[in-house]
Amino acid sequence: MNTQKVQKYQYMKTDLNLLLECLKYQMDCPLSQKEALITIYSICQQNSEASEYFREIGGLMFINDLAKSSVHCIVKEAALFTLGIIIESNVYCQQTLCTSALFEDLILFLIKKDSGVNLKRMSVYVILVLVSNNKNGQTYVRDTGCISLLLQLFRTTLSTSEKNLSDENTDPCYQLWSSVCSTLCACVNNPQNDNQNICCSVFPYAKECLESCTEPGIVRPICSFLGLTVANNPYVQKYFVSIGGLDTLAKVLLELMHDSCLSLSSMKLAVVVTKTLDACIANNSAMGVVLAKYHTVSELLKLLSNETLSTGEKISIILTIGHCTEVCGKICFFFFLSVIFA
Repeated sequence: MNTQKVQKYQYMKTDLNLLLECLKYQMDCPLSQKEALITIYSICQQNSEASEYFREIGGLMFINDLAKSSVHCIVKEAALFTLGIIIESNVYCQQTLCTSALFEDLILFLIKKDSGVNLKRMSVYVILVLVSNNKNGQTYVRDTGCISLLLQLFRTTLSTSEKNLSDENTDPCYQLWSSVCSTLCACVNNPQNDNQNICCSVFPYAKECLESCTEPGIVRPICSFLGLTVANNPYVQKYFVSIGGLDTLAKVLLELMHDSCLSLSSMKLAVVVTKTLDACIANNSAMGVVLAKYHTVSELLKLLSNETLSTGEKISIILTIGHCTEVCGKICFFFFLSVIFA
């Protein structure tokens, strides 16, 4: 480590020590604590070294305790967000805080009547970083019942009017719902696990949402959630098809394709829906026969002909066409490829 880096590291250590002391001695001044927390997460954000040092001096556990003990909402919110930033920045911090006790604390934040939407969103963010790429976190979220609460929030957070939102970036309930969707995605993926079987309980609601709204802010998160939940899980795939989920996706694709000649966003959204369709039939192409009545392959060929698509998007569409036509044999698939590249 050269002299400049050593000096910078020492400054960082000094700053974090002073900020931790400030937190400890400003218990009666929530605004000062909030400012100290903001500075801490700005230092630790995407900085594994700083996050690890802050853990070593006891800062991580102090903020964890502060989030629980403070009577000030602004401090709770800032403390939870800071915890999330530090956990996200350093795997050892993730391991330290990944306990059933913390999941139980976060559940309390989510179910308390006096918890505001922003406090709930910060709690969901901490759950997200605890379960991301972490088998232990995915187990705790299931065993503590936290995932059941997340599924309840998925179903109940948005009202009918909010599904047709005009400004998703400023609507607090939408932001909470979107965070819940991201967290559920992390619960079922990397590695794939039993949470997939639990999450399929909300498929009827997800299907209903897709039937009533094709806003990108609704379709994208739901498709991401559906795609990861059904991925490589034949049982969940069959259940989704049995409730008419594949039919709904095919209808959404049709609607978007009718809009795609006018809207670039509709075309891009159609690719998202296509990837979700593929995840639903990838392990059992026989289920793809459902799509025949919607002329899905023809629509995918139209989508594929769009010159603005990236190579990756085109490959996704080709793979979906392959799975859709697999039931009629390789000759059919190669025929489609010959048409595409003629």
